[in-house]
Amino acid sequence: MLQRVNPGHKSFADYRSIIPRELYEEVAELAGRLEGARVLHVNATAFGGGVAEILYTLVPLMRDVGLGCEWEVMFGAEAFFNVTKGFHNALQGSAFELTIEDRAIYEEYNRQSAAALEDEYDIFFIHDPQPALLRHFAEHISEERKWIWRCHIDTSTPNGQVMEYLLPYLLDYDAQVFTMESYAPPGVDFKKPVFIPPAIDPLSPKNMALPAEDAHYIVDQFGVDASRPILLQVSRFDPWKDPMGVIDVYRMVKEEVPEIQLVLVGSMAHDDPEGWDYWNRTVEHAAGDEDIFLFSNLTNVGSIEVNAFQSRADVVIQKSIREGFGLVVTEALWKGRPVVASRVGGIPMQVPPGAGLLVDSIPEAASACVKLLNDPEMAREMGRRGKEYVRRHFLTPRLLRDELRLFAELLGV
Repeated sequence: MLQRVNPGHKSFADYRSIIPRELYEEVAELAGRLEGARVLHVNATAFGGGVAEILYTLVPLMRDVGLGCEWEVMFGAEAFFNVTKGFHNALQGSAFELTIEDRAIYEEYNRQSAAALEDEYDIFFIHDPQPALLRHFAEHISEERKWIWRCHIDTSTPNGQVMEYLLPYLLDYDAQVFTMESYAPPGVDFKKPVFIPPAIDPLSPKNMALPAEDAHYIVDQFGVDASRPILLQVSRFDPWKDPMGVIDVYRMVKEEVPEIQLVLVGSMAHDDPEGWDYWNRTVEHAAGDEDIFLFSNLTNVGSIEVNAFQSRADVVIQKSIREGFGLVVTEALWKGRPVVASRVGGIPMQVPPGAGLLVDSIPEAASACVKLLNDPEMAREMGRRGKEYVRRHFLTPRLLRDELRLFAELLGV
């Protein structure tokens, strides 16, 4: 009931010229103390969404610095993912009626996956609500093992029924990790709450330096005119990313900048049954506009293509209504792009003054986009500041350090 993922190989030494020296040295020191420690990451999908993307970098880096690290994905059928998508939305505040049948489905898949766990790891690192009951059902695992639950979403205003149901299981964990303190559910006395923001891999195909002529060529291949201005959003197609609101922003911008094009790129993940519904609703909202383009990983838009669209975009928008963190904002800033983003979730943490424009409504977003499109020098300066901020705060080696610190504390080394 668990599938092993092969994340490939990475070398920590390759990041030495990119990150601050003191960060590199601290990771090396922590890795020395943790050499040989065994860690298992478990989540719900090996593709689509930010968690899988992070693990494809983090797991091989943990291996490279000396840990015995593996990544496994829990098995789940459509009924299970329908329930956990409801949990995912409910933990962010959506209405959800938790039925006895929902609980039975959720518990059975967690029970089966827990039974497949092998008692050979020092730390079990469990990601998000889908596998959250593994700790409870893994009765055959030694009590000496340490368990971490990592929540990648904003649970500050959760659906009370769902949180009340999950909370006893979450409290069993030795540590609970949230993106930031304000994302933790209020009034809960967790055993060891830890706050660690995510990060991007600057050397991955999605974020590595891409020559301008290559980006131009790739964008052109998809029928988008790379010689005309481009407004871009990269995100899943779901209600929290508000793709239809992005189209409304584009339509207001087009009144001022008639040559603008809109590109919406989304990753369709197998644990997100809502994705196709919102894709279809977005297509309908686009109403056949020939300057609106929708792409996904199922239309041959992979990491390199996303890189090209982000590198070529004149303005990158992230019009989230709720947001776990929104790493696509950091991705755009790393490529020196000006960003217009909603003032929600972890987005303001990524966009300090002068590195982008934060907005609270569709008219504000449209006005900010027009401002950047009409002032290329301001756009370039914002991109430059944003890239440097990302270099210091949101690259994977910093995330690696933060998690190694937590491991060292839990294992007492």
